[in-house]
Amino acid sequence: MTEAAVNNPHQNHEQDPPSAQIHRLHSINSTILIRQLPSQGLSFQLWPAAATLVSLLDRQALSRLLPPSPNRPLRLLELGSGTGLVGIAAAALLGASVTATDLPHVLPNLQFNVDANAAALAPRGGHVRVAALSWGDVAQMQEVGTEFDVVLGSDVVYHDHLYEPLLQTLRFLLLGRELVFVMAHLKRWKKESAFFKKANKFFHVEVVHRDSPTNGDRVGVNVYTFVRRTDAVKSTI
Repeated sequence: MTEAAVNNPHQNHEQDPPSAQIHRLHSINSTILIRQLPSQGLSFQLWPAAATLVSLLDRQALSRLLPPSPNRPLRLLELGSGTGLVGIAAAALLGASVTATDLPHVLPNLQFNVDANAAALAPRGGHVRVAALSWGDVAQMQEVGTEFDVVLGSDVVYHDHLYEPLLQTLRFLLLGRELVFVMAHLKRWKKESAFFKKANKFFHVEVVHRDSPTNGDRVGVNVYTFVRRTDAVKSTI
């Protein structure tokens, strides 16, 4: 993807000039260039937790969380994909089949980034499909399905009014299945403890990685795994 592609004249971005950020994938000697549209909202920007997940994937530090799949590509679902960095990187690094999801209005930019990084996906046969998934939307959850090996998410615990819809979506995906949700998260507010308290009713939640604080932050990014509790009741969705 080139700088010229970021400033595609066929895209309508009068509100703000697009900006691009390069992410190097050292293990496969490749790069991903992600277009951001900051004035269009939080989902159009890159956030620290996404960079942490990409770094861990690049260093194969999450290998033990990924199930062996010798006869087919890994099937990954990303929640709240935003600009698509994590899903695109996972597809490029692992040769995975990734379903990258977000709200409908986010998908055009997400698809743009997927298409623009086709060269990075090709060597290992990775593939990214873009799909709408509004958390808690039963029809969209059923359309996306549950046939995945791993679920990924970064900086998805943000707005408190979305805690319950996110947990509802995770219950739909994980309960009754041997599936792990890997979530990178940068703590910002005390109110986030309410999400983790609710999550612990349904999942075993464990910190598997901690970044050191950077850029003057008091805390660094944590990476969690969520695994179903055998005593939890499956979602009735």
